[in-house]
Amino acid sequence: MTSVQLEVLLQTIISGIFLGGLYALLAIGMTLIMGVMKIINLAHGELMMVGMYIAYALFSYFQVDPYLSVFIAAPVLFGLGVILQKFLINPVMKVESILPENQVILTVGIGMVLANLATIFFASDYRSTPVSYATKAWYLSDFWKSSPIELSISFPWSVSFLIALLITAILWFFLTKTDLGKSIRATAQDNDAALLMGINVNRMRVITFGLGSSLVGAAGCLFIPIYYLYPDIGGQFTLIAFVITILGGLGSTVGAIVGGLILGIFESLTATYVGMGWAPVGRFIIFIAALIFIPGGIVSLFRKLRFGR
Repeated sequence: MTSVQLEVLLQTIISGIFLGGLYALLAIGMTLIMGVMKIINLAHGELMMVGMYIAYALFSYFQVDPYLSVFIAAPVLFGLGVILQKFLINPVMKVESILPENQVILTVGIGMVLANLATIFFASDYRSTPVSYATKAWYLSDFWKSSPIELSISFPWSVSFLIALLITAILWFFLTKTDLGKSIRATAQDNDAALLMGINVNRMRVITFGLGSSLVGAAGCLFIPIYYLYPDIGGQFTLIAFVITILGGLGSTVGAIVGGLILGIFESLTATYVGMGWAPVGRFIIFIAALIFIPGGIVSLFRKLRFGR
């Protein structure tokens, strides 16, 4: 392998890791909701789109940096998620005659409403946040003068990745070290046992949907300096989050992180060595392969390695 080929390969893997880190943050929100509520939120991408439009509006009208918009978009999306769960999804879940599939269809309807509202308020034009650092990059030679290869790391991608890592670490601390986080995990593991332990399961569902919405809203703020924004962008990110959730294992945050990194690296390698248009095909291949060969997701492989079964 020549130095040029090695440089291209390393550059591709680094880009894939950065993309995978953002994908993981996107998927963790869906995984949390699926783990606690046992439904697939097909409005997930549209909630991310709302977060992106919040960041866009703050940048366009008040010159607020998209990364600082996380502190505004995340709480707003948390409130929106709580409202959707409490007043739309909860009433449907309480009706025993309604099948679980109808709850999923409800989230599809919510996504359609959000996308159409975005079209009404912002039209269908492509939007962007032309930040001053959009084309800036870090170079390996800046840190290692005698480096045999030259690698460049996009400034927006690296900052988005680091913020995604920070948010994931804060979420891990919340879920593992706080009473509320432990209650959410207990509800995800066993609703009936959680009820017997005195946990308000309905309250945990409302908080979890709000938390998942805030995470995907934060992800939207991290994507907006990199991606163009339009009302229908949510659909592709819903699909991505769903594929990662299946790949990682239903309800597993660790699986979502690993699955996001795998998908990000796979898409980056596909775009470099096959073609940009083949990334959705690669997504579909991973989805089918996960269903056939590891139906329990990556987390099931971890369990086999740990317990030998």
